[in-house]
Amino acid sequence: MSMPNDAEPKKSRSFTGIGPILAASVLVLASLYAFGGFGNLFGGKAGGTGGACTTATTKLPTLKPLAKGEVAALQVPEVSKPVVPLQFENTKGETISLAAFKGRTILLNLWATWCVPCRLEMPALDKLQKELGGKDFEVVAVNIDTRNPEKPRQFLKEINVEGLAYYADPKARIFQDLKAAGRAFGMPTTLLIDPAGCELAYLAGPAEWAGADAIGFVRAALAKDPAKP
Repeated sequence: MSMPNDAEPKKSRSFTGIGPILAASVLVLASLYAFGGFGNLFGGKAGGTGGACTTATTKLPTLKPLAKGEVAALQVPEVSKPVVPLQFENTKGETISLAAFKGRTILLNLWATWCVPCRLEMPALDKLQKELGGKDFEVVAVNIDTRNPEKPRQFLKEINVEGLAYYADPKARIFQDLKAAGRAFGMPTTLLIDPAGCELAYLAGPAEWAGADAIGFVRAALAKDPAKP
């Protein structure tokens, strides 16, 4: 997994000079924020259980054991919640948002030409799109190169990636938005999102998306009856 320069971990602040009671209060508040006590970074209500994502949440117990083999690093949350609003550009350079994909399950993948693991997994993402892509599912690979906008297009052409629609965010704001939401730690970054915009799984790092494990996981996510992928 590649780490952008601005993705370096920050040093924790010292509580030196703060009274014990105040320091303890700060720690409690930080814990509540981190674990959703003051609202979820993915759009849930304070202290809630993602009521808007009830359907997605019912699938999670079925998906969790399928995060194995070549997709063992996939993280399946305990409760599904709405993904933060995200915007990027389509192949025409028009600004679109996740709302444009409402009604379809999507595998949102952030990639860049300077990210070696990203480059290596693009053919597999292309194969996954060709295998399962359609009216119910799409691999949405968003390039975040900030220089030379033609470079990523040329790269995809050189490696014969033909099944993926081209999406880009030349300002890389989508990475920053996901980073702020605790879902982008480096590159590549991938989220599986249901038709209602709810998170089903996320992954920091590459995976073999064309393998049997990945295809089985996505098929289970697409199944109307989570018990029958």
